[in-house]
Amino acid sequence: MLTRRVPHLAAATATATALITLGAAPPAHASALHLVRPGESIQQAVDAAAPGDTVQLLPGSYQGSVLVTTSDLTIRGAGPESVITPAAADTGACATAGHGLCVTGAEGHRLTGVHLEALTVSGFRKNGVTASETDGLTVRAVRALDNGQQGISQEKSVRGVFRGNEAVGNGQSGIFLANAVDTEGGAIDTEGAVIADNRLDDNRIGVTVRRARDLTVEHNSISGNCGGVFVVGDEGVPRAGALTVSGNRVVGNNKYCPPNPRLDAIQGTGILFTGAEDSLVTGNQVQDNVGSSSMSGGIVLYRSLVGVPNARITVSGNLVSGNGPADLADRDTGTTNVFTRNHCAVSEPAGRC
Repeated sequence: MLTRRVPHLAAATATATALITLGAAPPAHASALHLVRPGESIQQAVDAAAPGDTVQLLPGSYQGSVLVTTSDLTIRGAGPESVITPAAADTGACATAGHGLCVTGAEGHRLTGVHLEALTVSGFRKNGVTASETDGLTVRAVRALDNGQQGISQEKSVRGVFRGNEAVGNGQSGIFLANAVDTEGGAIDTEGAVIADNRLDDNRIGVTVRRARDLTVEHNSISGNCGGVFVVGDEGVPRAGALTVSGNRVVGNNKYCPPNPRLDAIQGTGILFTGAEDSLVTGNQVQDNVGSSSMSGGIVLYRSLVGVPNARITVSGNLVSGNGPADLADRDTGTTNVFTRNHCAVSEPAGRC
């Protein structure tokens, strides 16, 4: 592993001396580039890095999970050919939890400004990328392939950006954003998180937003999953919602996922809202999502697991065709939801097109 510091040490020393002479504080750290070659340890480079540094992976295969606990750190691959896979002998915390790349802060001490870019994470027992207690995490041009649960997952975090990624063949969601995975409670205000321009194919669900608010899901290509986009809330306060789902291509999500004790089978669901509020679904192309589940259809409003209805969901200006049993399906008890100016053929009940 090669570490190169930028700027050059002599130049940095001269700058610091000049600043001290002028009475100003010297820079705390000159950023460094940690170059990692195939067969070397990414974790060792991450552990040696300081805020502002970049860990650069060359093309090739890297075995072992990676735990990030340093703010303002970038891990950048050379593209899809920089591949992180499990290592049988890995006993680190991230590997023990079953994940590939872990970005982990603490309550009251979120990690800030971490960037994961241009790499592949594949074959992990749970999540390919998992993040908790972060602020401003960026995941860009990452391929999450064939992981046992989520491709890319974030909880208890704000201002995340997930752009231009590819999540294929993951056991749960391609991208999963939630308040908390294993605890109850109201929705987290994500302060403008963005899930955009991703390709999400052959997962259980393309995108799942669970108990979260104030975010955008836009311009994603979502096909071949059991369900396309699931926005999930419940009786917790604040409610899930205050979000926009726009400009997505949600086509042919007809894989069959069997029921479990909490949920009916999933097949042929384009965009589903359950137990959410104050959201806009607009400008989406939702086509050829067909199934016989209680949640099947193009754009579906559905009661939550605890019976809480959606409220003030506006479904407007979408192209919704070839979905079955209906293009637009309002299977909810809420009375404040609006369907307007959609191009569709069949609605349930009639009159929503």
